[in-house]
Amino acid sequence: MAVGDRVNFDNDPHHGTVITGIQQRRNYIIRRSTNLSKQTHILAANLDQAVLVATLFYPKVSLGFIDRFLVTAEAYGIPARIVFNKNDMWQEEVSGIYEEYKAIYQNAGYEVYDCSTLNGNGLDLVKALFTGKTTLISGFSGVGKSSLLNTLYPELGLKVGGLSDFSQKGKHTTTFAEMFEPMPGTRIIDTPGIKELGVIELEGAEISHFFPEMKAILGQCKFHNCTHQHEPGCAIKAAVDTGTLPYDRYKSYLSILNNEDQYN
Repeated sequence: MAVGDRVNFDNDPHHGTVITGIQQRRNYIIRRSTNLSKQTHILAANLDQAVLVATLFYPKVSLGFIDRFLVTAEAYGIPARIVFNKNDMWQEEVSGIYEEYKAIYQNAGYEVYDCSTLNGNGLDLVKALFTGKTTLISGFSGVGKSSLLNTLYPELGLKVGGLSDFSQKGKHTTTFAEMFEPMPGTRIIDTPGIKELGVIELEGAEISHFFPEMKAILGQCKFHNCTHQHEPGCAIKAAVDTGTLPYDRYKSYLSILNNEDQYN
């Protein structure tokens, strides 16, 4: 049973509430436990959306990780959004990096937000994003998920951790997925900070279909079974060469296709 499952239950006079069955899931999102493990588990089920919280640094963003998360959400039919936290720390040159990343994902069809829990920048838009929906919120440890939720919904009182001085990576404060309902109809599933997200249960030929900007031009490839690596007449490689498809997205595609554990 996963967080977000809808269940059937009976009230037993001797044992209290007893779950008798799990209703069919509308959708779910799944992850592989570690790079070396073949074990998987369902993070959450019956979602309206998945929101990935990222930071440009402290800890540094990994576009490979973002892309794996988005591909997984696409594969399981879950709309995904990206929230870049800690924008109070951005200098002018860092803002330029954010605008570059924002353009990459907006051009792929994703909504991108930025905010700060310290100065309140962008929080109204982020709160509106959650309102009235069942949302999975995820991201690397240390990106400020718990701080963000505490700022939006102070009554939650979630434990907040800091960054490791040695690695500048987050220290886990959430150890298991948990659902909160800060207001009627608004449900948020907070997950442990994810360091690794393995894309699973996907055939190689399917993967390009879960990159929306690639899917839009797949029919232009010379060969219907094109892997977009070495074939002549490949529309995807041509788009990379002309700059209409960002090389970072293409690199993520190749990494997933070739089952490489790469998050840079």
